[in-house]
Amino acid sequence: MDNPLLWTLISIQIFMGLYDTLVHHEGTERLAWRASQKLELRLHGLRNLLYAAIFLSFAWIEPHGAFAVTLALILLIEVIITLWDFVEEDLTRKLPWTERINHTLLTLNYGAILALIAPVLWQWSLLPSAAIPVSYGWWSLLATAAGLGVLVFAARDLLAAARSTRLDRGDPADLVRELPVRRHVLVTGGTGFIGFRLVDALVSAGHDVTVLTRDPRKAGTLRHPVRVIDSLDRIHDEDRIDAIVNLAGDPIANGLWTQGKRARIIRSRVSTTEAIGTLVKRLQRKPDCLISGSAIGWYGLRGDEVLTEDASPAPAFTHDVCEHWEQAALKIAADDVRVVTLRMGLVLGVEGGMLGQLLTPFEFGAGFKMGDGQHWMSWIEQDDLIRIIAHAIADKGLEGVVNATAPEPVRNADFTRALASALHRPALLRMPAPILSAILGEMARETMLASQRVVPQRLLNGGFEFRHPELAPMLKKITGSVEDAALSSRSEIRPAV
Repeated sequence: MDNPLLWTLISIQIFMGLYDTLVHHEGTERLAWRASQKLELRLHGLRNLLYAAIFLSFAWIEPHGAFAVTLALILLIEVIITLWDFVEEDLTRKLPWTERINHTLLTLNYGAILALIAPVLWQWSLLPSAAIPVSYGWWSLLATAAGLGVLVFAARDLLAAARSTRLDRGDPADLVRELPVRRHVLVTGGTGFIGFRLVDALVSAGHDVTVLTRDPRKAGTLRHPVRVIDSLDRIHDEDRIDAIVNLAGDPIANGLWTQGKRARIIRSRVSTTEAIGTLVKRLQRKPDCLISGSAIGWYGLRGDEVLTEDASPAPAFTHDVCEHWEQAALKIAADDVRVVTLRMGLVLGVEGGMLGQLLTPFEFGAGFKMGDGQHWMSWIEQDDLIRIIAHAIADKGLEGVVNATAPEPVRNADFTRALASALHRPALLRMPAPILSAILGEMARETMLASQRVVPQRLLNGGFEFRHPELAPMLKKITGSVEDAALSSRSEIRPAV
């Protein structure tokens, strides 16, 4: 099989498959952490096992007789599994356009490979059965590396499929059970990491939901029925809205803070909140409450100081963002609307956010602490945050600033150890603070390295019960740790002192 064209097509197949795996399956889609993709993961795992056999066979063996027939059957089974996979993907998720194009190119390229290899396999099948050792130099080495690589991802996908059942978080309607029946809730930022889960819970519980989003195409994956709008002007004066949850805003930790980026971060939050204020003024029936987002960045960089809602701020860009956002929301209180401002900690869930970005490196043994690991991380599990939002809507006596964090913040070094333990992996690496600061500037210093030891004093005083008050048991629960699959997510709440 010393055919340069065939080996070129095989090489193209290898690199397009690598792109699909790293960019789509591991990157944008994060299939290994989606409970709904159990069958797709199994199909990927089986197909990768077949690819490993194909690559290693092509690299070092010239199959004759029964061996050639076996290789031909493997190629045919791969085609069947791929077609099955295409159907499963269309039924269970919305593929990004880049993945669709890549799949088309993979299919065409694979067809060309089959067209070239079929006559050769036919000739080999007529020979006496034997596995003749061969070598094609660098081509064999590339195919070997590809074969070993797909073996790794075959194991990863099959293990992830087995884990997927343990990632099921149950009925999302349970998260908003505090709410009275059949509320109409307007959610801005409803296609984001937090908003998506909130909409899922509200719709599952039978509430009417309107979602404001700048990109209505993203709303296709929301649980329905839901009303999707791209402007608050589409809401009529006589419409009834019982509560507004304001989560919209440009991401704050996804790039350098240039002057333009800083302006967009603030403007995106303030303009949406001001638009909500305009809507409230013209509605014939005012909503009961506005639950508006903010963040613990309001407190600035505070070291080891314990921060309750009464704490004062320190200068920081994150404070400026939150202050502008909170002040815009407070103006709406003048229209007899109860306003609750949630200063959210790091929201942790396997489907996105900061934890979503860390799972892949930690799972492959590349976990790391940031800086010296001594800065405090104030966190909140995603579903507990949804419950806090529902609690803020339902509790008519709650208004003003509320720290939406778990009661036990942790140091970054402890977070790193807990996540590595949950995934049964080592975490021996360290990302030096000077490198982070040199690459990402002030954004790294105020988000990745910032120390904020925040406690939710008002929620604790009001008797709110956290399902996930402690980090380590929470991480083992939401990551589907085999060792702790039956672990209760409730534990005794101890104050952070």
